[in-house]
Amino acid sequence: MPPTNPARRRALTDAAIELLASAGVHGLTHRAVEKEANLPPGTASNYFRSREALLVAAAERIVELHHADTDRATEQPTTLVDLWTESLLTAATTLRNRYLAIFELQLEASRRPLLASALAGLQDTSLQITAGHHDELDLSIPRERIPALIALYGGALFTLVTAPPGSVSRDVIQDMVQVIVHGCAPPSWKNTGPAA
Repeated sequence: MPPTNPARRRALTDAAIELLASAGVHGLTHRAVEKEANLPPGTASNYFRSREALLVAAAERIVELHHADTDRATEQPTTLVDLWTESLLTAATTLRNRYLAIFELQLEASRRPLLASALAGLQDTSLQITAGHHDELDLSIPRERIPALIALYGGALFTLVTAPPGSVSRDVIQDMVQVIVHGCAPPSWKNTGPAA
């Protein structure tokens, strides 16, 4: 049975996240994680018997952190555009490494069924939590559209997080979010279509 020290487990998974962001999935080893976390050799393998277990734990930690951030963001009533603008700006700047790490994990999951299964389960949880947040904020978004909305958010997130650091601004993000939430057609097209 693996050790159950939650603080040490968090230190290891947080170190794994930083390594995924800086060195990619191929730079993630038990020894590299121990070094990043400043822990003795053998610690990571005591908690995570395989490299795949370490990858899954890193994914679970990212989602845990993401949900905690989302819970804090929904404490104040706001519009969906404002909520997404702030979320994407924070993800692309302050939390950039976290999201670079999750993209590394998503790519690796295409070759690792166990990791893909873990990420799929986490995706289901994200859908439920997002629906709950929409209810809390009294957003009138039909439940069946939430998966498409999450997919659009994910595409925007990937574009912004992988852009060169410093190239992302609040105005660029807000324009992107306006298009996602309200569509790209100008208001004059909504009823009549484009001019011939």
